[in-house]
Amino acid sequence: MKHLDLQVIEQALAWAREGETLWLCTVLSTFGSSPREPGSWLVARSDGKHVGSLSGGCVEEDFLARVQQGEFDQPVTLVRYGENQAIQTQHPSITLPCGGILEVLVERLIPDTPTLVHLEVLHATLLGQRCLTRCVDSTNGSFRFLSDNGMGPRVEHDTTRHLIQMRIGPSARLIIAGISPVSVVCAEFAKTLGFEVIVCDPRDEARDSFHVSEVEVQAVLPSLFISSGGCHASTAVVALSHDPRIDDLAMIEAVRTPAFYIGVMGSLKTSQSRRERLLRSGGLSEDDIARLHMPIGLDLGSKTPAEIALSVMADIVRVQRDKPRDQL
Repeated sequence: MKHLDLQVIEQALAWAREGETLWLCTVLSTFGSSPREPGSWLVARSDGKHVGSLSGGCVEEDFLARVQQGEFDQPVTLVRYGENQAIQTQHPSITLPCGGILEVLVERLIPDTPTLVHLEVLHATLLGQRCLTRCVDSTNGSFRFLSDNGMGPRVEHDTTRHLIQMRIGPSARLIIAGISPVSVVCAEFAKTLGFEVIVCDPRDEARDSFHVSEVEVQAVLPSLFISSGGCHASTAVVALSHDPRIDDLAMIEAVRTPAFYIGVMGSLKTSQSRRERLLRSGGLSEDDIARLHMPIGLDLGSKTPAEIALSVMADIVRVQRDKPRDQL
């Protein structure tokens, strides 16, 4: 299953190549209860056909109706749905759940060469190995790209400079080193959260017991997959086999990559033994060890595989959102 961002941009590219004018919408911010997070995309054309989502219902219906009525004819428009005062335009008749507020950037893109190049860059970034920041001037719609490390908020709006910065990067990837009961639930959770999930385990019997749809399974040592270039900056690596021959090697290779999260399952005692082992014979430095989350996950008092998997994915999302533990 393709990540929704990729589906939006691929459809935008196809329509632009056919000579269609496009409206690319980005959720800038949400307040209160809102179904979609900042950075979410929707692309539409003048007849109302669209791909993507802004709210999961009412906002899309209003926006698409207004597009078909000829509104949003400027290069860029800022729209606020829900209560509170408008930014530039507002439709108070749209009420979001629990009094939520949704701010949306609407860009009108004509099918010329700059638009095609723009969309090609977005497409390549979503499929590639590096992250970019897309900067849009909210007064005239001009844009540019900057290099980025992929960490932090997906959207930042500098109202003083009229500048909107949106982080774009490869779909979040989760590499699961070794199959265990925790691995199964972790893969399910990650898939639901929109991660591309890759499970690596050389053991035939372990792979025979793994049944999660839309998850790639590699019959190799995780360390070999990681060392062959399996990680980019939007990758999390978790070792969940409880077999040090699998887990330790995965950690040794993972610290050589730009992965944003590297963790290994085990108790405090097991983690201390692993730390000493990796320093002594694994060739890791203290800085390398500091990158490892061990014991893995948030301390939720987890006992069952599902609870452990929940703590693992919660910690990955925390790091992905650049949220310190002491701010939870």
